Formats: sequence, structure tokens, C-alpha cells
Amino acid sequence: MFLQLLKHHWLKGVRSPGFHKNLLVNIFVGLVALYFIALFIVIGFFLPEILEEIAPEIDPAHVFNGTLLFIAMVILFARFLFQPLSTIHIQSYQHFPIKRGKLINYLLVKPLLNPINYLSLCFAIPFAVSGMAPTFGAGGAFRFAWITVFLVWFNTLFASFLKRKLGVNIVVILTFIVLLAGLGALEYFKIFSLFTLSAQLFNLLIGSPFGWIAVLVFSSIAYFLNRWFFARNYYPESFEKTAKKENIDKQSFSFMERFGNIGDLLSLQMKLILRHKRTKGALYMTLFFLFYGLIFYPFEVYRKPGYLMFTAIFITAIGMIMFGQWIINWNGTHFDFLMTKKISTRTYIRMNYFFLLSLSVVSFILTTPYFFFGREIVIYHLVAILYNIGINTHVYLFGATYSAKRLELAQGSAMNMQGVGYKNFIVIIPLLVVPMLLIGIFSLFSATNIALTVLAIIGLLGIVFTKQLLEVTEKQFLKRKYLLCENFRMKE
Repeated sequence: MFLQLLKHHWLKGVRSPGFHKNLLVNIFVGLVALYFIALFIVIGFFLPEILEEIAPEIDPAHVFNGTLLFIAMVILFARFLFQPLSTIHIQSYQHFPIKRGKLINYLLVKPLLNPINYLSLCFAIPFAVSGMAPTFGAGGAFRFAWITVFLVWFNTLFASFLKRKLGVNIVVILTFIVLLAGLGALEYFKIFSLFTLSAQLFNLLIGSPFGWIAVLVFSSIAYFLNRWFFARNYYPESFEKTAKKENIDKQSFSFMERFGNIGDLLSLQMKLILRHKRTKGALYMTLFFLFYGLIFYPFEVYRKPGYLMFTAIFITAIGMIMFGQWIINWNGTHFDFLMTKKISTRTYIRMNYFFLLSLSVVSFILTTPYFFFGREIVIYHLVAILYNIGINTHVYLFGATYSAKRLELAQGSAMNMQGVGYKNFIVIIPLLVVPMLLIGIFSLFSATNIALTVLAIIGLLGIVFTKQLLEVTEKQFLKRKYLLCENFRMKE
């Protein structure tokens, strides 16, 4: 029966019209996956040498084991945010003699079969050979590989349980962040060492002949917690329900009404974002990527013009990146309704423009703490926000008229390529490639300041000619409006 259910899931995918339409995107995703596989393999083999340089007085295997518990917690948090819950169209099976327990087992085991889960083995197996085997022997290396698999199972199952039980809301997310930050602070001030605890724990598990069984037990506990949740909720129809629900009636943006029709439409757009899985997922990912600057700014090796320009534009435009490509697609399910209302093209396009503008400004404000890393960061962020407002908002808005694939807002956003086409990747060229290319060329001649000035002037020109640029987008939208209506009616 389990194989039959998997077969049905496969046929549902390959028989959908969107499978063949998105073939190019699927090929691109496959190539990206191959790149990461090769990258993980290389890192796995060379990580012991890197760890020896970082901590020459400690064995590389012990250093990695000391970070493993923290890595597992971060991955659990990421899965909680982005991992979609496994679902099944229950009505198709209710009239068949299939036990509810089999459907539950299918829902729980199916995510474990996702090949993406096992990309970690592309790192774990090479590191087991190069890092674990010299310290723990061949048996220890073998146990480390199995412990990696069981940790993946535990994270997958426990993240699903937390998501079903608690739901993804800002309180739970902040609790996770405070917990991780608190552990980091305790480590920094040497009050409590998670590194030491993790090293002792995994040294014991990998060194013991039966240590891997303990991790398997925790994976089994996570599995039975999910079973317990389904037993308490009883009916399969409630699989996607969570214990805590937002009261959508309390979501009010009445202060926007003072801005007329544009304000009313912006209010509806905000309610749409807060009431659907995919849009909320994009919002959470936006908040997550605001911390991207911490990868580059604290380290001198990355304080180069190209890295700084990329980081500044990326984090000050992250809201626009997450929402801009689908600014029109978000309305796909009710696009016909919008087009029948007394809403002019000018009003609709300007509403979307102000929405993208607001995202850029808010992203810039939230990233101002990075200014403490130096005056150089301030200059790059100011140039980035000018370029984003003057150029990238118009590029995204114009490019959105070419994206004519309907988005299913009830689906999660993580690892979901539904509605994505090759046109969504073309917009990256003016967003990132052009500024980085300009900075790179001028930096070769030690003229980085000239490149920053040119980018700032380009952004200012875009702001000055906003009216004319929006009129170009309006004409393009009128040309493609009926094609958008037709495509949005079709489900992939």
C-alpha cells in the first residue's frame, strides 16, 4: 500500500500540466543540486585541514563534534520555518478499505524519502573517511555516517511535530531565536559550554559500538510524537490543522484607508500575505535573510568592494526579492475579480510600486545595525538603497508582467518551485550582476568610489523619472492583462 501511495504521488506530479512547463526550471534546479553535491564532497575531504588551522591544539574530529549539537539545533530551526508539511488528498481514499494508520505512516515516512535530506551524506561520508576514521577508526567513521542519517530523521520528524503542534507564528520563532542566541551568549561569556557538552556527547556516541542506537531512539521518539498528535486529533481531515490559530478577523490595516484606493489595495495585499502559507513563508524567509550580513561584514577577508556591494544590495532588497517577482502572481487566484472592479491600471501598478518601495525602505531600516561595522558599510548601504528604489523596483515591477504562472498560496514556500519559470531568474541580472560588474571593473583601477557614485546617480535618476518609468510598466501591463487573466485561470 505504501508503494501504491508513492506511485500515486509520482503520477500526480508528472501528469500535471506544470511538470512539463517547468521542465527547464527543474533542469536548472538539478544542476544546482549537482553543484552543491560536488561542493559538499570537497568540503568533507578538506574540512580536517581547515579545522586544524582554526584550532591546531584540538583534534579535528573533536572540534566538529563540539559544533554538531549547535548545527543540529540550527537545522531544526530552519526546518521548522521552511519544511512543508506532508499532505495527502484524503477524499480520494476515504471510500477504499485503507486503514487510517497506513495513511498516517505514509505522511510521516514520505518526507524521509526526499533525496534533499541526504545531501548531508555527501559531506558526512568524505568527512568520516578524512576526519573521523583517523581518530575513531573505521567503525567510528561508519557510526558517524549512520548518526548523521538518524539526526536528519530526527530533525525532519521533530520539526513536523513542532509545526503541527505549535504552528509557525512570531512568538515561536522569537523563542527559537532567543534560545539559540542565549546559548551563544552563555558560550561566549564561558558560563555554560555547549561546545564541550556536544563534544563529550558525540565522542561517546561515535566511540561506543552501540552509540548510534541512542540517536535512533530519539528519531523513534519523534516519530511516535507525531503518531500521538494524529491520535489526539483523530480525523485525517485535520492533519494540517495546528493547535494555535491566528484570528484573522483582528488583522486590520484601517490606517491605510487615508491613502485612497491605493491604500485600500495595500491593505488587502497585507492581509493576503498574513493569511496564506506561501506568502507567510516568504515573509519569514525575508526576516531570516536579514542576518545574511553577519556572514561577510565581521570578517576582513570579505571587506572587498565586490562582496560589500553584493551583500548591501541583497539584504537591503531582500523583501523586494522575496515578493517582487510574484507581485502580480500573488493575486492570481482572484485576478479576474480585481479586473472587474473599478480599479484603474494606474492605481494597480502604483499600489504594487509603493508596496515594493515600502519593502525596500523597511529592509534598509532593519539593516541599519550593520552600520556599527564601519563608515564603509554606511556608504554601501546608502548606494544600495538608492539603486534599489530607483532601478530594481521598476525592474521587478516590469518583469512581474511577464510572470504569468498562477501561484497556489495554500502551499508552503520552502523547496516549492510551483509557479517558478526561467523569467524569474533573468531579473537577477540588473539586480545584482550589473552593480557587481561595475564595482569589479572600477576596483581593478582603484576607482571604487567612482563606481559607487555612478550607481548612486543611476538610482537617483530612476527616482526622478519614476512617473515615466511607471507609465512604461502600465502600458506593458495593459498589453499582457488578458494573457495574465487566461493563465491565472489554469492550475498547474
